[in-house]
Amino acid sequence: MSKFANSVVAITGASSGIGKALALEISKQGGSVAISDMNADSLEQTASDCRAAGAKGVLATTVDVSKRSKMQAWADEVQQHFGKVNVIINNAGVNLSACVEKMSYKDFEWVMDIDFWGVVYGSKSFLPHLKNSDWGHIVNISSLFGLIGIPNQSAYNAAKFAVRGFSESLRMELEMDGSNVGVSSVHPGGVKTNIVNSSVIKETLGRQVSPDDMKKQFSEQLARTTPEQAAKDILRGIEKNKPRVLVGMDARIGDRIQRLMPTGYQKLVKLMSS
Repeated sequence: MSKFANSVVAITGASSGIGKALALEISKQGGSVAISDMNADSLEQTASDCRAAGAKGVLATTVDVSKRSKMQAWADEVQQHFGKVNVIINNAGVNLSACVEKMSYKDFEWVMDIDFWGVVYGSKSFLPHLKNSDWGHIVNISSLFGLIGIPNQSAYNAAKFAVRGFSESLRMELEMDGSNVGVSSVHPGGVKTNIVNSSVIKETLGRQVSPDDMKKQFSEQLARTTPEQAAKDILRGIEKNKPRVLVGMDARIGDRIQRLMPTGYQKLVKLMSS
């Protein structure tokens, strides 16, 4: 029997991409899903698809992950609705392409509020409920860019590196405490999702590419992994209680390059970006 059968999994950013694929896969395996997103219409479509896929239970809630009180209220709602929570997958995220000098503080804060603080709020809000379940797991979606730095991605890099460090520290604390809750930091490479299409692109340095061409290049050349493949990798990571889950060949290659050339990789990336 699947580990997720009869389990309750909460997922942020579940209206599309990896979040939706995770919700559907868990539904197919006989689990219950609590899904959230800011896009109410798309979220309701995900909920309908999950019911059709075989979910034991579905709860769909519009939630802004950057608001601590909203995340806490959602975690309590999920616990009250299902009577337990086994997994929180902090997946919601946004992207900004801009060089540091030209980036506004408001833009930087927007990325950090969603991509980092959303993860912190999700982890802390759900943790007490996870500890009260027979088993629990926290999944925090970082990125390949949580392993290597990239020009014009400083805000995204900062958030995703922070997610990685936060997750690794939290995992060690829970292990030291003898907890039943595991933690996985997930690092996807190029996945065919809407994050780049919906990203904000401002003044950048290096080789200049129009926003439309940048998005087209990502979707046609760099995004090699489907959301469905990513979801299966992540769920296997939960089942094996893996501390780090690399999604896609590009993520695995990037991880190895960073290990072999901890700072030297920067010269290669700079040449490719110039």
